[in-house]
Amino acid sequence: QVQFVESGGGLVQPGGSLRLSCAASATMFSIYDMGWYRQAPGKQRELVATITNGGTPNYADSVKGRFTISRDNAKNTVYLQMNSLKPEDTAVYYCNARGVAHTTTKWGDYWGQGTQVTVSS
Repeated sequence: QVQFVESGGGLVQPGGSLRLSCAASATMFSIYDMGWYRQAPGKQRELVATITNGGTPNYADSVKGRFTISRDNAKNTVYLQMNSLKPEDTAVYYCNARGVAHTTTKWGDYWGQGTQVTVSS
């Protein structure tokens, strides 16, 4: 089981910045990768950025150069610094943790409840 505390969403003007945080609490589950996904109204959920427990990031092309993902392994916390925000970044942003359950040794994904990011003037 993994529980999340997400924070940092809100309303920002185009060109502005926001920082999302997601703290994960895992029981009988080892977290390896963490990341952020987003879902805009009428669209499918899409990858924004992920980061391995070794610190290797991966970004969607649409956010490269504007967003930075980072991670504090000791706190099982992942951050997303979003700069130069655009209206098309408007979406619900979901935290994700991927890892292995101790009892089954199977890989699995857990999701946060989501936080709204709105970019509008």
